[in-house]
Amino acid sequence: MKLLRGLYDWTMEKASHPKAEWWLAFFAFIESSFFPVPPHPLLGLMCLAEPKKAIRFALVCTVASVLGGLFGYAIGALAYEAIGEWMLGVLGLSESFPVAACYIREQGALAVFLAAGTPIPFKLMTITAGFIGMNLLTFTLAAIAGRALIFMVVGILFQIFGAPIKAFIEKYLGWMTTLFVVLVVGGFLAITQLGGGEDDGAAHPCDSVTSIEDL
Repeated sequence: MKLLRGLYDWTMEKASHPKAEWWLAFFAFIESSFFPVPPHPLLGLMCLAEPKKAIRFALVCTVASVLGGLFGYAIGALAYEAIGEWMLGVLGLSESFPVAACYIREQGALAVFLAAGTPIPFKLMTITAGFIGMNLLTFTLAAIAGRALIFMVVGILFQIFGAPIKAFIEKYLGWMTTLFVVLVVGGFLAITQLGGGEDDGAAHPCDSVTSIEDL
């Protein structure tokens, strides 16, 4: 618990640093295309440090993340064999690539929107969307909607309830951390199960796809 408190205090100090917005934008950008660590913890802590700037921070995170998504799209469209394939392998997403391609072809903007606003790796969908040639405008709008949903809601809540939320989290930091982990893991499992099921309980056709040739 002391280690967690020390890490929290250290991050809070960095989150209120004058250059914190640039770091937030940087992490949001690279996370959407290739970096494994999401910007959500930094965004949350920056909002905790300065609740009055929460919406601004969320907007920075949203814009940078969408731009990063466009970069991921470009990797998939222009450099998949040279960079994208290796990148997905490093991230452990190679097996998910054909499945993601199938979902994007079948569901289009909905698949990108869900990935942008849930624990599904957004970088997987950005690279895949570029690889299969998804309409760029449709992709961009879906990315904006999904990223704005997950980031702007945080900003608005902290803008309105910033001080009480900060006091509550600081008092119950350990419990809040445990709850966050449980929700993320539980949400990922729920999305995995719901995404693969039909009304009659049958598996979704995309779940059986193992290679691009199967599409």
